[in-house]
Amino acid sequence: MFARALVGTRVSLSVGIAVAVLTTLIGVCIGVIAGYFRSVDKIVMRAMDAVMAIPAILLAIALVALIGASPIVIVTAISLPEIPRMARVVRASVLSLRERVYVEAAITCGGRTVTILHRHILPGAAGPIMVQSTYVFASAMILESILSFLGAGTPPDVPSWGNMMSEGRQFLQIAPWILGFPALMLAMTVLAANLLGDALRDLLDPSFAGGEMR
Repeated sequence: MFARALVGTRVSLSVGIAVAVLTTLIGVCIGVIAGYFRSVDKIVMRAMDAVMAIPAILLAIALVALIGASPIVIVTAISLPEIPRMARVVRASVLSLRERVYVEAAITCGGRTVTILHRHILPGAAGPIMVQSTYVFASAMILESILSFLGAGTPPDVPSWGNMMSEGRQFLQIAPWILGFPALMLAMTVLAANLLGDALRDLLDPSFAGGEMR
């Protein structure tokens, strides 16, 4: 059972990494557009608010039930609720950076929009983006485990932490390790991802020191 839980690590990590990459790419594009171009800000963010109003697990279950369970569908179903959160983080950073003197100077000197975004906006927002990506990674693994636990994720013949915990709950009293191994691995991996996010925040944000404002 421990070896099977180790094999299940591949599924959870693959889904977490894929969701983090997809969410970051799309969320950054949406957040930059909403934060830099004021004319489309309200339209884009109202659409993001509409997606965030739907509970993430219900949206994921609905997509899996409608299309069917496959790696691409699972990654897409988990990414959709996470994209608005990434977009809001990026938008907030872009709104702050857009008011900086060097950005206003670049705009005044006639700099191209693509150049300004590439040289001034995105490097300044890299810290919050990296931190949010670690949280998305952890959240994606939890959602994937929930979907598999409910039978809407990976097939039963593919080891994953979620479906192993679903199988183990039937034998909890006589063989608790069946549920314990995948649950412990999931908890430790999520904890490690969150600690990494906190460390990156403290490292990249000079206003923090040891988790507290200076």
